[in-house]
Amino acid sequence: MNSALSDIKSSEVVSSDKSYVWHHLAQHKPMQTTDSTVIDPMVIVEGKGLRVTDINGKEYLDAVSGGVWTVNVGYGRESIAKAVHDQLLKMCYFVNSAGNIPGAQFAEKLIDKMPGMSRVYYSNSGSEANEKGFKLVRQLAALKNNGKKHKIIYRDRDYHGTTITALSATGQIQRKDQYGPFTPGFVEMPHCMAYRAANGDHPDYGVQAARELERVILEQGPDTVGAVILEPITAGGGVITPPDGYFETIQEICAKYGVLIHIDEVVCGMGRTGKWFGYQHYGVKPDIVTMAKGVASGYAAISTTVTTDKLFNEFLAEPSEKLQYFRDISTFGGCASGPAAALENMRIIERENLLDNANKMGGYLLDRLHELQEKYPVIGDVRGKGLFVGVEMVKDRKSKQPVDESVAAGIVADCLQQGVMIGRTNRSFAEHNNTLCLSPALVCTKGDLDEIVGAIDNALAKAAI
Repeated sequence: MNSALSDIKSSEVVSSDKSYVWHHLAQHKPMQTTDSTVIDPMVIVEGKGLRVTDINGKEYLDAVSGGVWTVNVGYGRESIAKAVHDQLLKMCYFVNSAGNIPGAQFAEKLIDKMPGMSRVYYSNSGSEANEKGFKLVRQLAALKNNGKKHKIIYRDRDYHGTTITALSATGQIQRKDQYGPFTPGFVEMPHCMAYRAANGDHPDYGVQAARELERVILEQGPDTVGAVILEPITAGGGVITPPDGYFETIQEICAKYGVLIHIDEVVCGMGRTGKWFGYQHYGVKPDIVTMAKGVASGYAAISTTVTTDKLFNEFLAEPSEKLQYFRDISTFGGCASGPAAALENMRIIERENLLDNANKMGGYLLDRLHELQEKYPVIGDVRGKGLFVGVEMVKDRKSKQPVDESVAAGIVADCLQQGVMIGRTNRSFAEHNNTLCLSPALVCTKGDLDEIVGAIDNALAKAAI
C-alpha cells in the first residue's frame, strides 16, 4: 500500500451506518444498510498520469478520464495546480460583469482555436453553458420575431445536461424519467446512428439522416424554429460518430430556414477527438459552441458558451433600452481559477502535441478493438474518433439485438477487478445500455491501451457470451 495512504482507513472517511454524500448514478440503499451487507463507496484519493489509487491502496488504470471523459491531460499536473494556486492568492473571484485577467487571456487563446467564433461567456458546468445557449435563442426570438421563433430541436440519444431545461433537450429516456414536466418548446429529431438504422449501409445515409431535421422544421413551422442543438459525436448515447455528409447537410438546412446551429462540445472539446473541437472534423460553422469537462481537465470548474460576432451583435442596443442586451449571469463564472487552469491545460496540449497523440493512439485503439471484434461475436460494432471510442455489444450480429445492460455492467465490473476502469452507457435508454465507453487521457501510450484492451479481452473470455 502507498505509504501516503497507509494511515487512512476507509471507516474514517465513510461511516458504515451513514453516508452523507450520495454517489452519482449509484443506488442509495446499499450504502445506508446497517448490517454486514453494507457496501462502502469507492473513494479515490490520488492520481498520476492515467493511474488513480483508492482509499484501500489499490491502483487502477483510468480509461474514462475521471469517469466522465474529463481529465484530458491526466492526473497530477503540477503546472496547472500552481497556476490555480497563484491565481487564487492574487485574485480568486469577482462577479464576471467586471472580468479578470486569466478570463480575458483564456478567451483570446480559445477563440484563436475556433475560426469564426469571437465571444466567450463563462459559467461553471456544461448544463449551465447550454442553458446560456438556449437563453440566447429565446431572447433573440423575443427581440426579433415576436417570440415566435423560439423552438429548439434536439436529437435522439444526445445528452445536454442535468438541469430541467437541459434535460428537456436530451434524447435519453431514462435520464429524463420522473423529472418532468419539461420546459416547452423543445422538439426531438431522429439520431444519425448508421449501425441502428434500417438504411444505415446506404451510401447517402448521412444526407438522409440530416434531412430528418428538415422534416421536423417543416412539421413545426420554419417560423417557429430558432435553433438545433447537436453533439458532434454523441457521447453517453453510445459514442456515435456522424456518417459522411451529415453535418454538411445540417449546415445547408439551417441556412435555408434561418436556424441557429448550437454545437455541444462538453465531451468532445479540448482535443478528445484529435482536433481542438469535434465539429472541426465535419466542416460545420456553428453559431453557438458550448464546452466544459476537458476545458480545464477537471482541475477547476469552468464552462464556456462561445458565439459569433453576428449573434453577439443582435443584442447590441442603445443604453436606454434596458432589457435588450443579453442579461444572463453566472455566479461562479466569475471564478478566476477556472480560466487560469484552462490556460495551462491548453498550453500542455500544445507543448506535448496531445492532439497528434490522440489521433495516433486513437487509431491504435480502434485497431486493437477491431481485433477483439473478430474474436468475440458479442461485439457488434466498434466506433469512435480520436480517444473517444465505443464498443456496442449484441446478442446476435444479424439481428443486432442488444445485450442486457447487466452484461455490459458485468464486463465493466470484471475490468475494475483487474485494475482497469472502463465506462458504459448507463441509465440512458430502456434497452440500449449496451455500449462500453473508452476515453483515456490524451497522454496515453500503446502500453496503456494494450492493458485496457487486455482487460476487456479477459472479461469477455470469462463471460462466455
